[in-house]
Amino acid sequence: MGGIRFGKPTVLVVDDTPAIRIILQDMLEPTYRVLTAADGSAAMELLREETPDLILLDVVMPGHSGFEVCRWLKEKPATREVPVIFLTTLERVEDQAHGLELGAVDYITKPVHPLVLGTRVASHLRAKEAIDLQRDRETFLEREVSRRTQDMVRAQDVAILALTSLADTRDDETGSHSRRTQHFMRALAQQLKMHPRFVRHLDDATVELLVRSAPLHDIGKIGIPDQILRKPGRLTAEEYEVMKAHPAKGRDALQRAEDELGIDVPFLRIAKELAYGHHERWNGSGYPQGTSGDEIPVSARLMAIADVYDALTSRRAYKAGMPHEQAAAFIHERSGIDFDPDVVDAFVALGDKFEAITQHFAGEASRTAPGALA
Repeated sequence: MGGIRFGKPTVLVVDDTPAIRIILQDMLEPTYRVLTAADGSAAMELLREETPDLILLDVVMPGHSGFEVCRWLKEKPATREVPVIFLTTLERVEDQAHGLELGAVDYITKPVHPLVLGTRVASHLRAKEAIDLQRDRETFLEREVSRRTQDMVRAQDVAILALTSLADTRDDETGSHSRRTQHFMRALAQQLKMHPRFVRHLDDATVELLVRSAPLHDIGKIGIPDQILRKPGRLTAEEYEVMKAHPAKGRDALQRAEDELGIDVPFLRIAKELAYGHHERWNGSGYPQGTSGDEIPVSARLMAIADVYDALTSRRAYKAGMPHEQAAAFIHERSGIDFDPDVVDAFVALGDKFEAITQHFAGEASRTAPGALA
């Protein structure tokens, strides 16, 4: 189907009368490469092996009629776009209309005049060539757009990796935390994508953007002083106030990047939502804005649970990690207080998956820890 051809175009002549096949072949050669078939069955067999540029098809034949052959042609992807010209002695308008409805491009009435045949065949082949050229251009453009889109996605992923790696140099836990929360986000989004409250927010494209931008939710911590970020113990009230600035720092850094680009980028929009909103709480007691309920972006509501669950189950210098059951019970207790109740229900349903993600990365950390290979 389609594609620009080199050399003579190929025309298939299908007619059950040998004399007509010979006459038509003589008319079309040497301008075209001509194939012939004595009936519909022979034509269908030939068309399984080769696709011509145009088909001249007798209507009234023993076995499969021309109408049946045309219907078969239009059902096959390989021959759907091949122009079909019917050859017929039928002059009823209804017969001609039926053939055109089946997908034929023209009718030539027998006996065939050489000038009419040559003009009609050449005209339809030129039209097909123009269509094929346009299709090839569209295919090229689609592939080019796809390639450039993939390049842009890879560039975004490299930027995310660079930023999270930079954060990792300042906080030993950030890298694993970012990867775990990325998996938690995917699980929650997939669980909620058909929920009546979330279906318009979580289409497939948005879910992928959520997952890819999730590692940036804590990027603002790069702007927090080392003595606070890396403190091996609980923060004082004053230190906690400084730490609470990281959502705004992350949002502002991402906003500056978007301003430099000069265009609205869905990926950065979601990343800003995550960075700025993941410490907001359902009852309005969170920070930095104190927004509540559905005012909190869906992305931030999902990240709130992913972030807190990971904080509870992760070991810190000042605490041991909670077992899954205890962390899950805490989140369930805070449903409607800290967290969107429907997101909590999704989390509860995904308990085994959250636990498996945590165990996977715990195993990965143990394999790559200093001395693990000794």
